[in-house]
Amino acid sequence: MARVTLLLPASRRLGAPSAAVAAALGRADMATAPGEGRRAQLRRCFDLLPDRWPVAALTRQLDAGDAAGATWLRADPCRIQADINGARLLDHGDTLGLDAEDAARLLPALRTLFGDAGMPIDAPVPTRWYLRLAPSTPLPAFTAPDDALGADVFEHLAGGRDGRRWRSLLTEAQVILHNHPWNAQRIAAGKRPVNSLWFWGGGELPTQVRSPHACFHPGDDLAAALAAAAGTGAPLPPRFEAGEGDVAYDLSTLRDTPVLERDWLLPALDALRAGRIASLVLDTADGTVFTLARGQRWRFWRRPRAGFQA
Repeated sequence: MARVTLLLPASRRLGAPSAAVAAALGRADMATAPGEGRRAQLRRCFDLLPDRWPVAALTRQLDAGDAAGATWLRADPCRIQADINGARLLDHGDTLGLDAEDAARLLPALRTLFGDAGMPIDAPVPTRWYLRLAPSTPLPAFTAPDDALGADVFEHLAGGRDGRRWRSLLTEAQVILHNHPWNAQRIAAGKRPVNSLWFWGGGELPTQVRSPHACFHPGDDLAAALAAAAGTGAPLPPRFEAGEGDVAYDLSTLRDTPVLERDWLLPALDALRAGRIASLVLDTADGTVFTLARGQRWRFWRRPRAGFQA
């Protein structure tokens, strides 16, 4: 029988559970996994050799299939807004609503800058822009954009001597984008401008990606890239389906607790009670993991839990 794992958003993003789910959580085995956040959650599902986190190479392989033999760095379009305390990252990638025409208009102005630096830039997907570097190119530590959203940009720029080149390239790219007529057209149309880039996710394609799950249904592009590299990917269905073997469903982007319960949690609990699955694991993005088994129904003395928090 299947062992089912549901990857959930962070518990603070979930509302109060229904009585049935609260009772099941109260009777479940609870553990706190090492690490917090989306990266730690995905690393519980995938092992990479070598043990690094080269997001750019993984998503490049998903987007274009040509990631082998190079170092890759994401240079994603973003919007930064100045305020009295500095400058803040407000939008990046999908939240800017870019399409193929936006990329086609903006990228040519950046190609000379990055081409002269020996790192061609392109965008196989309008919201994911890439720099191709020579194999084994050393890179400073960059911050993922989700970790810097709303924060002061200057606190997340690559520091030290290694970061100096990247800070210079970023400044030049910002000047080009700020002066680009296409951004003026976007603003006139009520759209948000692309006035900067965000460097992150650098590295080379792993030699191997493994997963304990026989089938992984991804909920975002990075999860899809990891599942494809591991050879375990399958489209995420619209609601719970009991499969065979060890199956994981990535629901980390769902924020509507009633919909999450209706389409996933309650059907999965029904399958567990009926013996159609062997166990159910609820893995939250903040590291709280609940393991539910059919025999736990006898733990009637345990009180329901008010939420998914540890």
